[in-house]
Order: sequence, then C-alpha cells, then structure tokens
Amino acid sequence: MEEIFLDKNENLYGPAPKCLEVLRSIGSAELSMYSRDYIRGVKSSLTERLAQDLGIPEKQILLSDGSEDMLKQAVHCYIRRGEKILCPAESWWYYQAVASEVGGVTVKYHLKETKDRFYYDIDELISLYKQESPRAILIGSPNNPTGNSIDDIELQKLIEGCPESIIMLDEAYWGFADEAVEHITKYFQSYHNILVIRSFSKYYALAGARIAYAIAGKGITQLANYASHYLGYNRLSEALALAALDSPDYYERITSKLKQDRKKFYDFFDRFPGFQCYRSDANFVLVRVPQGFIESMQKALQDCGIIIKFFSEVECNNSIRITIGTQHQNDKLLNIIQSVLTSI
Repeated sequence: MEEIFLDKNENLYGPAPKCLEVLRSIGSAELSMYSRDYIRGVKSSLTERLAQDLGIPEKQILLSDGSEDMLKQAVHCYIRRGEKILCPAESWWYYQAVASEVGGVTVKYHLKETKDRFYYDIDELISLYKQESPRAILIGSPNNPTGNSIDDIELQKLIEGCPESIIMLDEAYWGFADEAVEHITKYFQSYHNILVIRSFSKYYALAGARIAYAIAGKGITQLANYASHYLGYNRLSEALALAALDSPDYYERITSKLKQDRKKFYDFFDRFPGFQCYRSDANFVLVRVPQGFIESMQKALQDCGIIIKFFSEVECNNSIRITIGTQHQNDKLLNIIQSVLTSI
C-alpha cells in the first residue's frame, strides 16, 4: 500500500518541469567547482535575480539551507542569554525552542479566534512588547498551523509600535493566499528592523532542495555578514530555484487547483456539526474535531495509508492539520473521513 503523506505541508504536485530539466542537464562543473558569481560583485545568481524581481538591493538578500536554517541563524545571531523573543503559542514548535539553543527566553503570546479564522491582536502584542522588552518578535504569516496572515496595516502598526525589536516575519507559506501578497518592498524602504524569510519548499515544491532566502532591513547588518558565504552556495539548489522562478504559469495553475480544494475542505467540514475548519492562506487547513471522533478518524486513515497531523499540544488539542495534496489525494482523504463520520 502506497502511503500518502499529508502531514508536512509539502507541495505534492511537485516542482515545475523546468526544475526537472535542470537536474537532467547538470554536468561535472556544477558538482566539482565553486560558483564564480562573486567575480561580478554579487553573492550569487539567485540573490541577483531575487533582488531584481523584488526591487531590493542585492546585499539585503540572504540565502540559507531552508527557512528553518535562516530562522536559526537570525536567532543565534541576535538573541543573547537571557534576552527575550515573542512567539505565537499556536505555532510551529521550533519557534518556541530555537531561542533556548542560545540561552534566550521565549515569551509566548496567543492568537485570537473568530468563528472561522485566527488573527493577530496587534494592540496586545505592542502592550506585551512594552512589558517584556523583547529583542525580537516572531510572526508566522501565514502561520502554521492556524493558516492566518498578518495584513499590511497590522504589520505597519506592529513595526512602528515595537521600534527596538527585530520583526522576524516567517513567510514560508507565501504564495497560497487568495489575495496578492507582494507587499514587502515598501517596508524595506521605510523600516530597518524587519527580516522577512521565504522558502522555496512550499509554493515552489522544492522542499528536498533545502533552499530559502531572507530580505533583511538595512539595520540587520550583523545577520547579513553572519549569513554570507565566501565560497558561494549550493549550485544545484540555486539552479532549481531559478528554474522555479522562471515557471510562474505552472505554479499559478497548480495553486489554483489547491485553492479550489481548500474551499472544498471548508464546505465539507461545515456540513458536520461541531467541526470547525479554519480559513487558511496556506496549503493546509486546521480542523477542530469534536471529542470522540479523533481515534476513529486516526485509525481509518492509518489503515488506508494516509498520514495527517494529529495534535497533542494543549493549544491545538482535539485538532488536525491536513496538507492540501493533489485533487485525487484530497478526494480519497475526504471520502474516508466521511465514511467515519457517517458511521459513528
């Protein structure tokens, strides 16, 4: 039985055909020789391309081994023993662990919940900033597992209300929202204390290539120096990322399918009393499940080789997170869940 993994938020449509062409065309030089991009006065071909696309100076574009690596670098670079970082409680567990690696202190804040969506309470965050004097504030946008984003007005209010903190905006799930989210250029023109982290793992389906980038505000010079590589970066990962950037039509097409199925999940769970499928800007949905359904659902899915995320954490107790897979995978999953719910 072939297993279907819908637990890690990978993009299961896979990368663009141009990425596979890159793999087929790799020669000896890409493996045996370092990049020579530095001769042209840039860190890499990828940072050069991203700078052009985003309208941001190339020196402010940083590359890393996935967004997890960039987050770790940023925290290790700026958080000293006893210093604080504010992190959402309903979030990826690593947010709450990374500061402890350097003796930092994590102060958790809670997201607020409406009927069908979570949101950031910016006034409460600013109040907590004044109380705790954190070195950094971490925002997931979209946040994992709740799927909510911070909008432009909220982000600007947060930056201006917390001038002595570094605002670390993790946008690993950038690209899946219903509305355009290319908002960042204006912030780097006006504010120096912001760091935006983006991954090629999710939207571009290159999780195995481990490539991500960050855009650092002009005041984030210490990290820019810390993250620079004299001998360049992974040439294969860079080539894959460039091919992905050259394939906008492919990614728009599969993202359109993903959005259709995301709505299908909303409509499906809205039919069952007691279930709450939260609206998401990412390629996953968080579903609150009534007491008594979890065990039966987990067993039925395991018996059919489908793996989703069942939460044990108190903040997301009695909840599941489902990665939105291909349309075939999603239909199979929902059919199994429906058989469970109609049989209890």
